[in-house]
Amino acid sequence: MSDDEPRQATFGSDGDLDTKRDPDAATENDFGEPKQADETDGGYSRYTVSSLLQKAVRRSDEEVATWAAWELQRSGYGWNLWDRLNLYVVEDLRAGESVALTIQRYEELATDRWETDDWRQRLCAIHAALAAARATSTREAANADEYFRKVADERAAAREAGEEPRFDFPAGDLEPDGEFDAIFDGHTGEGAKRDRGTRFFKTRGARVGPDGEDEQSARWQRLSMVLDEIDYSEAEISHAIEPVDSDEKWDEPDKIE
Repeated sequence: MSDDEPRQATFGSDGDLDTKRDPDAATENDFGEPKQADETDGGYSRYTVSSLLQKAVRRSDEEVATWAAWELQRSGYGWNLWDRLNLYVVEDLRAGESVALTIQRYEELATDRWETDDWRQRLCAIHAALAAARATSTREAANADEYFRKVADERAAAREAGEEPRFDFPAGDLEPDGEFDAIFDGHTGEGAKRDRGTRFFKTRGARVGPDGEDEQSARWQRLSMVLDEIDYSEAEISHAIEPVDSDEKWDEPDKIE
């Protein structure tokens, strides 16, 4: 069940409306007391437990993360659990980690296959929390987003003041003949105006690095260029296949000889 789907209204002992708790969840906490709005079975605020879940995952505390996930799931706040774990995936998980798909699969099992109070939903919650806590945590995406946003503000303020910004985007000003000249191939308006067609793209725009193409891919690329209607020189073919310099990723010669 997603956060956007309608839920049957439930009320805490003080009469507060709680539309966030699954209607099939227990109405009393572990102490036999009527649950307040947004209260878990253990007597905690779901906001506190869900925050604990993400912080525990971020710090790789497997036991605490597992308990927080279990507590949310058993208390009828499974949707809150999965929202938090998916937020972790985009906010705190190192890019490329396959655990993102693992968490997605556990969520699908928990929400599509079994009822809310089924013990197997709790196991899915535990598995997902453990997988997340064991993954590589990093704030790289969040840090990049915040940094780029502040640089954008800095650039705008500097332009208004008629000054140079103290900080600029990594690409700076994207202009032909500059550092990133290789991007201006036939796929861009400026590149088309300069008649930078397939030859320019193959020998500059399509290069990869720093590891370069593997042996099989390099072989296919070489043979494809040999068989092409364009008469590539051996120097052009070699340059196209050569890995990009890890220290000079955008360095390209004016002429390939």
